[in-house]
Amino acid sequence: MGPVSVPKQDRSRVTRQRLLEAAVECLAEHGWAGSTVSVVAERAGVSRGAAQHHFRTREDLFTAAVEYVAEQRSAALRAALAPAGLIAGPARTYAVVRELVGVFTGPLFSAALQLWVVAANEEPLRARVTDLEARVGREVHRMTAELLGADESRPGVRETVQGVLDMARGMGLANLLTDDSARRERVVAHWSDVLDDMLRTPPPGPEGAEPHGAGG
Repeated sequence: MGPVSVPKQDRSRVTRQRLLEAAVECLAEHGWAGSTVSVVAERAGVSRGAAQHHFRTREDLFTAAVEYVAEQRSAALRAALAPAGLIAGPARTYAVVRELVGVFTGPLFSAALQLWVVAANEEPLRARVTDLEARVGREVHRMTAELLGADESRPGVRETVQGVLDMARGMGLANLLTDDSARRERVVAHWSDVLDDMLRTPPPGPEGAEPHGAGG
């Protein structure tokens, strides 16, 4: 039997995937200035001509990378948070917060931050980045609340969940400059306790009513 040929469409899809992955890696490591089409193509192991066949300009390449990063971050969060849903009580709250921080301090978030900085000054990217980040933010919040079993109709619960997400993003920013893992672990433990207290505290009853079980 001779070698099995790969259909042209599949080869094209693989090449595109490699270029997008290389673009994300280059952004995370070298920033926008160091992430030219040539550098990305070399990292992906393809020619510049092949790269330009898929993405005519640098802006086309990194606009596609924005969407790729958003999809990968959502997938990473789903995969990381799924096991936490199998745990009960405070342990589940801690697991969810820990995994959230883990994703936000990883390479995908680092690449996303580079895109944010670029989008602030590059009009072709700004609208796309803003739209995708809003979509990812809503999805992450929804997944987090669902896994925590958070009743966001209760006063303060939605804001506390969002506060944890904002904290995780802040940890991602801090991680760009230095490995802050020791302090990060203490912050995760503290926010887990704060969030769990909010989730487990029974809602207040009607004004003037005695708590259930009180009285003689």
